[in-house]
Amino acid sequence: ACGVVEHGGHMIDLAEIRAAAERIASEAVVTPVVRSDELDELTGATVFCKDESRQRAGAFKFRGAFNRLSLIPPADRGRGVVAVSSGNHGAAIACAAHLLGLRATVHVPEDVPSAKRSLIEQYGAAIVTFPRSTPDREAGARRQVAETGATFVHPFDDPVVMAGQGTAALELHERIGELDVLLVPMSGGGLMAGCASAMHQIDPGCTLIGVEPSTADDTRQSFRAGHPIRIAPPRTIADGLAVTAPGDETFAINHRLVSDVVTVTDDQLVDAMRLARDVLGRRLEPSGVAGLAALLDDPDRFRGRRVGIVLSGGNIDDARFYEVTRRRAPG
Repeated sequence: ACGVVEHGGHMIDLAEIRAAAERIASEAVVTPVVRSDELDELTGATVFCKDESRQRAGAFKFRGAFNRLSLIPPADRGRGVVAVSSGNHGAAIACAAHLLGLRATVHVPEDVPSAKRSLIEQYGAAIVTFPRSTPDREAGARRQVAETGATFVHPFDDPVVMAGQGTAALELHERIGELDVLLVPMSGGGLMAGCASAMHQIDPGCTLIGVEPSTADDTRQSFRAGHPIRIAPPRTIADGLAVTAPGDETFAINHRLVSDVVTVTDDQLVDAMRLARDVLGRRLEPSGVAGLAALLDDPDRFRGRRVGIVLSGGNIDDARFYEVTRRRAPG
C-alpha cells in the first residue's frame, strides 16, 4: 500500500486513500469543519477545524481501524483481532469489530482514562491491562496473537491504517479547498502520515506541521537525529500522544513530507481545551487540541494564512474535563 516512491522517500498512494474512503463510507462519519470568527480575529488566520471528536468512537482512529478490519481475509476473521492502545485506537477497534462481527481484545494501560475504557467495554471488546511504565507495551498482545492466530492491528505503523487516517485530510480538502498549512497532532505518526500523503498529492503547496507535547517529543527528536528515537515513557495530560517512539514506516513518510514538528506544554493544552469549549463549542480531550494549542502559541507564524487543524478526539468525561481545565487559573 506504500505505493508512491519519489526522491528516496515514500508515502501512501492517493489511490489507496481514496479506496479507504470508499471502504469506510458506509460506517464512518464525514466530520464537520468548524469555523469561528472569534478564533480568526484572535489569531489573524483563517482557521478550519476538522472535528474528529464527532467521528465514530469519538476520534479519528475509527477511520484506520475500520479500513484495516475490513481487509482481514474471511478465513482469518474467526480468530478475532488484538490491539494495544492508550484508549482511542482500542475504542475504534472495538467499534469496528462490533460492526463487522469480529471478536476483539484490547490491551491498555492500567490507568487508561475511564471514558476510553468504558467505550471499549461498551462495544463488547475484552480488556487486558498492563502497567503504563511497561517498556514493551506490545509483548502481551503479541503473545496472544501467537497463541490464538488473531490479527494484530497496529495503532499507526500499518499502511492500511495510515490510508484510513488520511481520509480526514481528503474530506477536509474536498470541503474547503487549498490550505497554506495543516496542523496535525503526532503520537505514533499514523494520522500525520496519512494526511501528509494525501495533501502532498492533492494540495502540494500546503505546509504540514506536526504537534507534540513538550514532554513527549519523540518525533521532534527523531527528525533532528534523522532516524527514530525512543524516549522514556512521557508524563503529559495528553495520554493519546504519550508514545515513546514514532513508527518506522510513519517516520519514513513524515520525515520526508512534514516541514516541522512543534511542541506545546500541558498548560497550553489546557488553554486550548478551554478555548475549544468557549469559542468552538466543543469539549475535546487534551490530545485533541494539540494543533489548536500550537496555533495559539505562535499566531504570528500563521497570520494571513488558511490554516487547517485536525481536532483529533473528544473522549473525556465531564469529571475529568472539569478537573483538567481547572488545574490552573485562566490567563
